[in-house]
Amino acid sequence: MSLLLATGTAVVVSTSAQAATTLGASAAERGGRFFGTAVAAGKLSDSAYTTILNREFNQVTPENEMKIDATEPNQNQFSYGNADRIVQHARSRGMQVRGHTLAWHSQQPGWMQSMSGTALRNAMLNHVTQVATHFRGQVTWWDVVNEAFADGSSGARRDSNLQRTGNDWIEAAFRAARAADPGAKLCYNDYNTDNWTDAKTQAVYRMVQDFKNRGVPIDCVGLQSHFTGGSNYPSNYRTTLSSFAALGVDVHITELDIRNAPSDAYRNVTNDCLAVPRCTGITVWGIRDSDSWRSGESPLLFNSSGGKKAAYDAVLAALNSGTPNPTTAPPTTTPGTPPPTTTPPPGGSCTASVTPGTVWGDRYNTSVTVSGASTWSVVVAITSPQRVSTTWSGSFSWDSSGSVMTVRSNGSGNTFGFTTMMNGNSSARPQIRSCSTG
Repeated sequence: MSLLLATGTAVVVSTSAQAATTLGASAAERGGRFFGTAVAAGKLSDSAYTTILNREFNQVTPENEMKIDATEPNQNQFSYGNADRIVQHARSRGMQVRGHTLAWHSQQPGWMQSMSGTALRNAMLNHVTQVATHFRGQVTWWDVVNEAFADGSSGARRDSNLQRTGNDWIEAAFRAARAADPGAKLCYNDYNTDNWTDAKTQAVYRMVQDFKNRGVPIDCVGLQSHFTGGSNYPSNYRTTLSSFAALGVDVHITELDIRNAPSDAYRNVTNDCLAVPRCTGITVWGIRDSDSWRSGESPLLFNSSGGKKAAYDAVLAALNSGTPNPTTAPPTTTPGTPPPTTTPPPGGSCTASVTPGTVWGDRYNTSVTVSGASTWSVVVAITSPQRVSTTWSGSFSWDSSGSVMTVRSNGSGNTFGFTTMMNGNSSARPQIRSCSTG
């Protein structure tokens, strides 16, 4: 059945009689997983780009906008404009955000590249603290440290300026991130860690195992899975996913792209993730081939014109063949039942009608349109333990219970919207209590 976002975009979500027709919707039904993409702020003005983004994905990763050179171009002078744009776009549509990345040897601004020792360590920790604090409560996962291990057979740490501040720099970054954003999940992210027998994979595994044993805060591991050349999809990929998961961390496929987008490889990656309960999501590194950093290799699920490739069909079929989680399957209204609409209260002259929005495994969108008045006040009740996490296009206030909100017109039109976290209650929907003018 087709449901509408607050923006008016039609989104198809699955019911018990119909398979999901988008990647994000299907992934959400598989244990509340995500299927996401890397997003560039400069492309949010491209309607063809955002049409696919809004339709297909339930998670985004800023491609470059949260990296160190973008967020702290000069020491202690922070710049969040483009990152904020991506976060706002995602959260207004109920998408989860991955923060990428807080500490990395690459894409450092010049001022950081010239530092070393204690000064660099302190600057790195300050950067982690400031950026994580700015986005606190808006980011579901942080790639706290990115690509800290060397390629090859040594299993050693990468020789970087950060590594030369002391072998405990990764632990220090994770502890600073936890203090700054205690609600977010903290991840280590790297490439060429797909083959279970590779020295680099084993080295990352040992670090995560050590962190878990010593109580260093780490919640997840990201495998970039840029498959090409000498790092093609390995036959033991599922073993890698399950081995990390056995340490008590979630596992994410964070930057997936595969040269020439072979359907079998994309299908295998998807099936491997679905087979590991703690593999909670997949992110492809770009939307269309023309958006890819490897555009000449045509590695993504959509061609440069935005058309779905055979690999897209393979991924969606694999997702839809997975076992749905009955506790997170999208709820539906009874067929033929119209959305609830208020009747004007005595002395009033407005009505407020509800349009259901996109439904994911753990949350859903709702938009409300007011008619009959240009200035208005609408009271909406949420059933506990559900809670509203994101709002847009209205002025919102709450009663002491946190379950009843009053929304007033604020000059942004007669339609407002919000995202509700289910928190275990997947059947209740917001109820309009009143609509009054003035």
